[in-house]
Amino acid sequence: MSTNPGNPNPGSTNPGDDGDFGRQGTKGPIMPKTAAEALRPEAGTPPPSKRSRASRSQFVVFLNFFLSMVILAVLASGAALYFGMQAFVEPGPSANGDTFMIKPNTGVQEIADQLERRNLISDARVFRLGVRATGNESALKAGEYAIKPRASMRDIMELFRSGKSVMYSLTIPEGLTVEQALQRVADQEALTGEMPPSLPPEGTIATDTLRFTRGATRQQMVDKLIADQKKLVDDVWSHRAPDLPIANIDDFVTLASIVEKETGRSDERSRVAAVFLNRLAKGMRLQSDPTIIYGLFGGKGKPADRPIYQSDLDKQTPYNTYMIKGLPPTPIANPGRAALEAVANPSKTDDLYFVADGNGGHVFAATLEEHNQNVARYRTLQKKQADAAAKASGQTTAPAAPDGDAGSGDAGADGGSGENGDAAQ
Repeated sequence: MSTNPGNPNPGSTNPGDDGDFGRQGTKGPIMPKTAAEALRPEAGTPPPSKRSRASRSQFVVFLNFFLSMVILAVLASGAALYFGMQAFVEPGPSANGDTFMIKPNTGVQEIADQLERRNLISDARVFRLGVRATGNESALKAGEYAIKPRASMRDIMELFRSGKSVMYSLTIPEGLTVEQALQRVADQEALTGEMPPSLPPEGTIATDTLRFTRGATRQQMVDKLIADQKKLVDDVWSHRAPDLPIANIDDFVTLASIVEKETGRSDERSRVAAVFLNRLAKGMRLQSDPTIIYGLFGGKGKPADRPIYQSDLDKQTPYNTYMIKGLPPTPIANPGRAALEAVANPSKTDDLYFVADGNGGHVFAATLEEHNQNVARYRTLQKKQADAAAKASGQTTAPAAPDGDAGSGDAGADGGSGENGDAAQ
């Protein structure tokens, strides 16, 4: 009887019953294996079934393609960023630099395109992306800018962001008439717009230098010059000496304009002003040559090669202070601060006369006798200078001035101030 309950063949004690040492057919007794069969390995567990080749290929191809594209994109972006930043900071293509105008409300793309067209940058796209990457797209300010030679895109961006536009100057020198001053405004090409339809009153334009950016209007410049002059005149007038023989602020500006035209030397202005104020106080005519010039030529000024003739002193005009008493009806030029302050606070002196000294200054006198001596010395000096000039040119004597040149600075009938005929214009 079998003692192995799991043995299908009761009564068998052969260990081959478990298939270790024998084989059993479909029916019949167990057949022992041959040595070769016993040594032959038996088949193990079969592998799991594989997915179809088509299914596996589509997934792998897509995954490989996706990952490849991601890697390429990262590499391309890194390369583009690197080379873009290099181009953004490297020196620009312009060897000479130039000015560049940004009009209000101009976008970054248009600015970049214009810069590239004018060869101020090498790549508009790099400039545009650089501006946006740095957060400055809305920070670029309108104006005209001076771009330096070889300026990088970053340099140009920082310049536009700073708003440091090109500044222009408009200078109105002391002693110009209103007409001459406004001609300078009209001739300034960086200004825009029309000139005022009419001239402001004489003496109301400031003698100053204005700084402005391209695009400012001519009317703005004129308005500022008028406002600045009014402020200056009011300020100086408010600090005048209490005993001035001047009736009002208009007469104050008129006399200051005469002083302005009589001398350009700062060390003489207050003394020249004192001479005219002393004469006004005594009721004497001013006898100032620049007033004759203004009466004859008005705001256009005397031609540089035209002397004052003796006959000019006798021509009746509202401005001929050899003929009229007191001040002329209006200023004859735009006085500067120094001339205004000289009239407001003149030197304390008894001088009533002055004449040119031949060296750009004047000689002053309190009496007519002393003044006539000064005039004689000046005429002698003039004759020597004229003879020397004639000798240098091959002439034997100096030619006489036509119509009696009044440039000697003679005092006139009243023994006047005696300014020579070469007053600055």
